[in-house]
Amino acid sequence: MPPLQGQIKPAHDAIGTDEMMFAYQEGILTCEDVPLPEIAAVVGTPSYVYSSAELVHRALAYRRAAGPDSLICYATKANANPAILRLLRDQGLGADVTSGGELFLALHAGFAPQQIIYSGVGKRQDEIDMALEAGIRALHVESEMEMAIIAERAAALQVIGRVSVRVNPDISADTHPYDSTGRLGHKFGVPQDTAVALLRSAAQDPWLEPVGIAAHIGSQITALEPYRDLVLFLVDLADSMAGEGIRLNYIDVGGGLGIAYKDEQAPGIADWVANVADVVHGAGYELVAEPGRSIVAPAGALLARVLYTKQQGGKSFVIVDAGQNDLIRPAMYSAYHPAWPVLEPDHGAAVTAVDVVGPICETGDFLARERPLPPLERGDLLAFMQAGAYGFAMSSNYNGRLRVAEVLIDGDQVQVIRRRQTYAHLLDGCD
Repeated sequence: MPPLQGQIKPAHDAIGTDEMMFAYQEGILTCEDVPLPEIAAVVGTPSYVYSSAELVHRALAYRRAAGPDSLICYATKANANPAILRLLRDQGLGADVTSGGELFLALHAGFAPQQIIYSGVGKRQDEIDMALEAGIRALHVESEMEMAIIAERAAALQVIGRVSVRVNPDISADTHPYDSTGRLGHKFGVPQDTAVALLRSAAQDPWLEPVGIAAHIGSQITALEPYRDLVLFLVDLADSMAGEGIRLNYIDVGGGLGIAYKDEQAPGIADWVANVADVVHGAGYELVAEPGRSIVAPAGALLARVLYTKQQGGKSFVIVDAGQNDLIRPAMYSAYHPAWPVLEPDHGAAVTAVDVVGPICETGDFLARERPLPPLERGDLLAFMQAGAYGFAMSSNYNGRLRVAEVLIDGDQVQVIRRRQTYAHLLDGCD
């Protein structure tokens, strides 16, 4: 069995802050200056805990690396808590939204409409109207039918609809199949020849203005080469449109930069940005990017409490009060999240491989499998790290479970940015 210290490492990727925002201090796991047991005592468990300093650090890392003539649009789907959105807005980020709900949240958080782009393959007519009336930077078109609806609605509303076309570059990314979005067999975007036709059509329509070209090849990507191929493809396409007299303002390279959940060798933010920005800026276009996970994932942890332990079928189980309804990534993707005991174990302590499971009535309800951990007892606290992205955002009320509290830490200050649901919330919208 590997030693425990081999499993406990800073919750940061290659551009980690100078001081770890989640670290053991005097034997207790803290977020910035706040011991996690204090959070558990005040707001209960399960709860999501986020570091303000880490969020700011990562947002500014993108801003500084991208430089002028760039717009970093945070992918709100990763975590759309309004307090987090406002914090990132204050660092100069824009917002990438994929639904009317995310557009509402971005506007509610104070993002200027010109700092918002709207992606997504299935925009409803009312959502298109909402975006046009708000005057956002651009709707990213993903089909010929969608372009026709945007043109129709722009004319009806008597507003100019700014559009970018999402092209499918047919570039493979080494990631989970569910996270890959840039191959022609995927639902996203349109082939190159269709993208050209759509841009020509938009340029000829009196109610449309083509302003950009966009692509997104996937999520949790830890190699730079696919992005280099992507930007060269996009610049070539944009230049070909300029040759026809259709000069686009920006190239959107998407997002998807991976992080080190376990032992991945993820590029740093500055390396990723340099890999794409130099080509885009060198060609005379504004850079737009859509990072999400790489900003918010390392800034968050899911705090859970041990309910029971048991032996069965030759396996050791640790049953906690968090389940797949709170953090579905392990069940959905077999994703790995580091599991840290909140009370620091002795580094020479014996460890046992255990399955950390939740209360949900599914065999797939697990947060960690065959994970070397020290002996745990009822009432002990565990923190599941790198959980700031796609944690709360993908949570649900399955099994009648309540959606959990979210807490933002700033130094020694604790702010509850989402209260835990009560049972009455399970009746929302019902008679």
